[in-house]
Amino acid sequence: MQFNSRAIALLLALCVASITTAFLYLVPDITTTAIVIAFLLAFSSSYILVRLVLEFLFFRQIENIYDSLKNIKASEIALRGRFSSINPLKRIDREISSFAKSKEKEIELLKEKEHFRREFIADVSHELKTPIFAAQGFVHTLLDGAIDDKEVRKKFLKKAAKSLDALDLLVQDILTISQIESGEITMHFENFDMRGMCNEILDQLEGKAEKKGIDIKMSKKYKEPIIVTGDYRRIYQVMLNLISNAIKYTRDGGEAKISFAEADNKIRIMVEDTGRGIPESDISRIFERFYRVDKSRSREKGGTGLGLSIVKHILESHDSEIFVESEYKQGSKFYFDLNKANYIDKVDAGWDEEEDYA
Repeated sequence: MQFNSRAIALLLALCVASITTAFLYLVPDITTTAIVIAFLLAFSSSYILVRLVLEFLFFRQIENIYDSLKNIKASEIALRGRFSSINPLKRIDREISSFAKSKEKEIELLKEKEHFRREFIADVSHELKTPIFAAQGFVHTLLDGAIDDKEVRKKFLKKAAKSLDALDLLVQDILTISQIESGEITMHFENFDMRGMCNEILDQLEGKAEKKGIDIKMSKKYKEPIIVTGDYRRIYQVMLNLISNAIKYTRDGGEAKISFAEADNKIRIMVEDTGRGIPESDISRIFERFYRVDKSRSREKGGTGLGLSIVKHILESHDSEIFVESEYKQGSKFYFDLNKANYIDKVDAGWDEEEDYA
């Protein structure tokens, strides 16, 4: 039940007048006229006094507090109209507590972002330091006299160029993540053949796989195009990263394969390898920026430590998610789903019902 200052003043004035009249009835020989006059005087004076006190010293001040709260953050505080409660202090305490909790959450979020920012800056500084120092070392060695030796000069210049290439790749990956997060990179969705894209990437990485004796291929021969909807350039980047990792972390003589599965209006794309796998304790962190399962060996194999983080961001922009299943020292499987193009024909798409990759 809701009350305002007028209603409360009426109730209190009525109570005071009633009590006053009841006591007057105890006085002997008092007239009815005197009782009525006393009732009216007690009622009117009590009403005026209580109304003034409530309105100017209590309710109006609380209304000002409510107005201030609305001005601070009207969208976050559930203030429904002007205050009119019989217990306004309890209600305003509730609203202020709610406001304080929301601000506490904001502060916690800001602290988390600040921690993330410091950690990110530290990681970037550390990653940039390695190729910069390496290039500096080679250049200064040449300047100190090694430049006169033709064989040493060529060797050191190649190493310096390699370090600078790694630096350029790192900067490009950092810019890519930053642009995706800020919305500067928009996804251009179109229908394209996933099978054709993967064959193109396999051709591109064939030499790299042959050097390690790794057999990388499609899990089977898909007879027809596998048409999906997405940003061709960005999905190409996703697949190039996943397949490159499959080759990089698979032991010599191992195997890696790409497979597809159909479910409802989705196409599941899977990249599996027989590599060293990922320890269970690291699986939840491999998509973090700069996170490496084995930092020393990862640096030897190259890479910026941002590849899987970029993969995660690109797929999130496609309303998808990257998943991983891995058994340490046995191999890993990365997979994600893309929307199937509307006109794809299930019967003619070349699916083999005997194989289930889900």
